[in-house]
Amino acid sequence: MKIIVDSNRVIAALIKDSTTRQILFNKKFEFFAPSYIFSEIKKYKDYIVKKTDISNEEFDMLLSLIFENMNIIQATEYNSLLNELKNEVNDSKDIPYLATAIFTKAKGIWTHDMHFKGQNKIKIFTNIDMLKLIKKNH
Repeated sequence: MKIIVDSNRVIAALIKDSTTRQILFNKKFEFFAPSYIFSEIKKYKDYIVKKTDISNEEFDMLLSLIFENMNIIQATEYNSLLNELKNEVNDSKDIPYLATAIFTKAKGIWTHDMHFKGQNKIKIFTNIDMLKLIKKNH
């Protein structure tokens, strides 16, 4: 099942070994993200390293492990959709995720960002929804 991962889920997984991290490593899903996710996560690297008391090397290693299970879609693949989607969500930083979801024909976007709730193009999944999908497919 194709699912788009919002940066807030990756950041949550980097901060704590939690349900979010377990879901990210679940092989039942085929995860995708726009290449834009790298710049979003990079903005929070210092915060994450300080909050978790891990080294830069440990951060990089964990991030690398997370991205091993994720397909990154380059902006050139979804750029043609950006203009059409610009009024779908209030936060312009969310448009690449929506465009990636449409481009990949994903089942939905996994996020805890409520800006996505205002649109009706793509289904939105929270951690609870993701856990229900895992349980349903067991």
